[in-house]
Amino acid sequence: MKNNILLIISLFAINLIASQDLKLPSIFSNNMILQQDSNVSIWGWSKPNSQVLINVSWNENTFKVESSGEGKWILKIKTPKSGLSHQISLQSGDHRVLISNILLGEVWIASGQSNMQMNLNGYRNEPIKGANDAIAKSDNSKIRFFTVERNTSNIPLDDLKGNWSVSNQENSPYFSAVAYSFAKYLNNVLKEPVAIIHTSWGGTPAEAWSDSKSLELDFEKSEIKNHGGTPQHEPSSLYNAMINPLTNYGIKGAIWYQGESNVPRASSYTKLKNSMIEGWRREWNQGSFPFYFVQISPFRYDGNNESSSAFLREAQLKTMLNTPNTGMAVSLDVGDENSIHPPRKFILGERLAYWALNKDYGLSTVEFSGPVFKSLEIKENKVLLKFDYAKSGLYCPDEEINNFELASEDRVFYPANAKIMWNQLEVQSDNVKNPVHVRYGWKNYLNGNLFNTKGLPASSFRTDSW
Repeated sequence: MKNNILLIISLFAINLIASQDLKLPSIFSNNMILQQDSNVSIWGWSKPNSQVLINVSWNENTFKVESSGEGKWILKIKTPKSGLSHQISLQSGDHRVLISNILLGEVWIASGQSNMQMNLNGYRNEPIKGANDAIAKSDNSKIRFFTVERNTSNIPLDDLKGNWSVSNQENSPYFSAVAYSFAKYLNNVLKEPVAIIHTSWGGTPAEAWSDSKSLELDFEKSEIKNHGGTPQHEPSSLYNAMINPLTNYGIKGAIWYQGESNVPRASSYTKLKNSMIEGWRREWNQGSFPFYFVQISPFRYDGNNESSSAFLREAQLKTMLNTPNTGMAVSLDVGDENSIHPPRKFILGERLAYWALNKDYGLSTVEFSGPVFKSLEIKENKVLLKFDYAKSGLYCPDEEINNFELASEDRVFYPANAKIMWNQLEVQSDNVKNPVHVRYGWKNYLNGNLFNTKGLPASSFRTDSW
């Protein structure tokens, strides 16, 4: 019954749109940024079987497109690299629309739950470190945000609500802190306009951000259900309302900060997240666009310091290692023991930017990943660990490296000492005479202090599967 009502509402909306001379999705509005040097889609609605004329200031031609019987139309137009301000004019019948102050630049989706949603104002009693200084220096017309209004739906929607904001002292306090620092860093390095399409909702699981087709293909119905009892926890509800309406919009890639709400179901997270990423890529139809994410930060979940969130961090690491064109910003050194919302957000946005600069913008000398465990060798009562992404060596800013543990066949882990040997680690414990496995950072909360020489932290990891 509920789905029938939604279908009727959807059909009514289509008929309402079709009765209008010309309508554009809300993301096509003044101050927008279009992806440069690409073929972007411009789309909308008009009367059925009517002609729409489109003029763009970077091309002398007049483009023509005819709407379908439902009044929908879409057109691909090539964009150059350009530092100028542009406009788009559209006409259908006697109705005209003019969009002005358009820039061509780099467009990124930013999505996830509360740590991505957290803006420069912070939350109650939970600040963003360095926010005041960032706000004071935020006047930059080449950084712009489109912030999507929160909404849910049981069916995929064609449009959403939101608006474009130019970065300045008035608007920036309401920008996602992680996404803003990512955009600012890219803009500083590339000297190009950067757009963030920010669509997030605190406390939401990855299932809600996944399209139904992907969930149906990869999971049994019994595996996917509403884990929170509210609309924003319903599988696909946020994808339908806050992602699907954007999938025609040309982007460079996506950044993501989510996972805390999936900690209780960490065992299925790698499969779920991979399915979500592939679903987004399929629906955007732009190939395997880059998808970079923040590993969840250390925090004392449920008031204890067991290892539940370490399994989720491991699932995220597996995504980085096994899913093409993905990357992970490790946050093992910036957590907050008593808050799930760590205040040091800017460094995480910058670490995401390192991935983009190296992988997507050709800056090959910019390192992007901290040390990643590669192999283990047992030498009597010691374990020798080798790492990728540590070509110049490992580094610890403290007197000793914390959070290593060793176990023998009895599966009991004991604290262990770790010694740096260039780009390898020698690990041993007086309590473990015959070690077989090692773990690093296998707790809910810790302050990770193993880095490479570029200051990028290692992820927590384990060599066992116990």
